[in-house]
Amino acid sequence: MSTNVSQPKYFAADQVAKVLTWNLVNSAVEEALKATGITQANSANAKASYAIQPARSVTPCGDYSKLLLTMPGFVGNYQLSESGDRINTLACKLVTSFSSNQNLQPPLPNILANILLFCPQTGQLRCIIDGTQITGWRTASASIVATKYLFLKRFPQAKEKPIKVALIGCGVQGQSHALGMCKTYNVIDIFLWNRTKSKAENLASKLRAEFRNGLKVHVSERPQDAVQDADVICVGTYSPNALISYSMLKDGDIHINTVGAGQVHFGEVGQDIYDNAVVYVDSLVSAKTELKDLKATIIGEVGEVIRNEGQRTENNRITIFQSMGIAAEDATVAQAVYNALNK
Repeated sequence: MSTNVSQPKYFAADQVAKVLTWNLVNSAVEEALKATGITQANSANAKASYAIQPARSVTPCGDYSKLLLTMPGFVGNYQLSESGDRINTLACKLVTSFSSNQNLQPPLPNILANILLFCPQTGQLRCIIDGTQITGWRTASASIVATKYLFLKRFPQAKEKPIKVALIGCGVQGQSHALGMCKTYNVIDIFLWNRTKSKAENLASKLRAEFRNGLKVHVSERPQDAVQDADVICVGTYSPNALISYSMLKDGDIHINTVGAGQVHFGEVGQDIYDNAVVYVDSLVSAKTELKDLKATIIGEVGEVIRNEGQRTENNRITIFQSMGIAAEDATVAQAVYNALNK
């Protein structure tokens, strides 16, 4: 008895690394965010993309320091490039978050992932892609895209003006955010803080080697030293307690990206900052469960701002992108990686 089921491919981490670029990932993530919040039923026209992504399931593995997350998603009628065809992508990411992995000898990433990519016509498994690097890159990329639409597009002159960036947490996400921000935007100063100072110093060395001209890299002794002059702040730790507060921030316009992976998504940022800011999320569906205890004004999704070409109705001094990570991002980036590897 013959079948038409083909053997799925497997792409390991070293293969994925060869094709990852910030341009590829940022473009794919922007498409994912733009599609989020739109369903096939309410898409305005044939050129509108849409996404279907249930709230992810979270399975504690004994306790909440060890989690298995399942993130299925479908992104329909979208483009990976302006000249490309409109495509559909069906994917599911399986990700583990084990906060003690960094203490192993040798250490492992705290976040490990694999992405299953299916044929959207038949449902056949097309490939399994190591998703650990994709997770790191797409999370940082979501912050990069949010910074573009929630901060830089507010001020036309900001596109030309150098910005100052602060990193609170210099682990995997801190490194991805630092490299992505500096590769994408005109960053003149970057301030690094980490509870273990050696991690900040190691990241500083990497940045100085990568960006030899024009970028000033500072290792800060305290979180307040890192954020006091920053235009854009990226927070990514496992801390359950606030690391930055309103009194630490400069006067003027500020954008904060928070991507913490602790038990409480919003624990790293002080309540007094939320009291003086407006919050955007990647997914309102996810926010209803994962941010149900957040005491803040959630304006809406970043995707709506993208679809409105950066136009916003509020004008608060501080904006926060509360990143939870969505399946649509994994789907579009996995598709872009798959396409690049099959050229």
